[in-house]
Amino acid sequence: MRIALLGAGRIGTAHAANLHVHREVSQLIIVDPEVGRARAAAEALDAAYTDDVEAAFATGPDAVVIATPTATHADLILRAIAAGIPVFCEKPVAMTVRQTVDVARRVAESGVPVQIGFQRRFDAGYLAARAALQAGEVGTLHRLHLVTGDPAPPHADYIPLSGGIFRDCHIHDFDIARWLTGADVVEVYATGANRGAAFFAEADDVDTATTILTFTDGTLATVQGSRYNGAGYDVRVELAGTLATYVVGLDPRSPLRSAEPGVTAPVEPAWPDFWHRFRPAYAAEIAAFVDVVAGRTASPCTVDEALEALYVAEAAELSRHERRPVRVDEVRLGEPAGVGGQ
Repeated sequence: MRIALLGAGRIGTAHAANLHVHREVSQLIIVDPEVGRARAAAEALDAAYTDDVEAAFATGPDAVVIATPTATHADLILRAIAAGIPVFCEKPVAMTVRQTVDVARRVAESGVPVQIGFQRRFDAGYLAARAALQAGEVGTLHRLHLVTGDPAPPHADYIPLSGGIFRDCHIHDFDIARWLTGADVVEVYATGANRGAAFFAEADDVDTATTILTFTDGTLATVQGSRYNGAGYDVRVELAGTLATYVVGLDPRSPLRSAEPGVTAPVEPAWPDFWHRFRPAYAAEIAAFVDVVAGRTASPCTVDEALEALYVAEAAELSRHERRPVRVDEVRLGEPAGVGGQ
């Protein structure tokens, strides 16, 4: 299997390393407009490299992995599917809802498999919690609580281009909540605050957010997030039902301290960032994509599903600005057949 990897930044080089060790990947070409960065990533893996996307497509790869800046995602996805080449693309699919809807329509028409990078779906804890819920071990699910806390904020230059905390950060929570429950979100209420650097407010963003989600079956979810979780990288979800409560992300490296006398936790250093926390999930995600390319399975995370998570993020942003509950249908655009399902 010959794969072209577009983008040799941090996540791109991580994907390249996972592809390099996969037994079915025989050739890897790394593409980046900064040829020095492409060369450095390629030499570390004994791979080919180029700074020319045209040249990479001309080699006739069996698949394309896109880890380039967000603004380039839509065009690269469309270029690949036009050539009949399966695609893995980091989220988001595109810069706007309208662009994402267009990409979803054209992907559906092409029949070419596209997988979007929501790596939490491949984490062992989330998989176990979903299995427990489906097996009835949780009972009737009444509530979810999701947390995403970054230990330190991104660089100031990143925030104006990020799309905001709901589209950039909490879209992972919105996707995984839908994936865990198998239900759609119908209403969103979100609020936020700025307690840190001024560049968040200057970009019309927030550094702290809380969101309430209501699902089609009445299940409620709260989503809590911060760019200033100084204790360490914290990603968790609680699934509380009539029989049990399952927690994903509660382990010896959880950045939590008990106030109860005699309770000592955590026992190991906190996770420093998303890559260390989800390294096995990233490897499993790429392995799943190889299965997609080989024709053994359908895409485990389609453009349609990424669009649904984006709708929730859009509703959250509108809710924050207008300080009211927002129905997801308020931000939904005309869609191709099949978009919106699990």
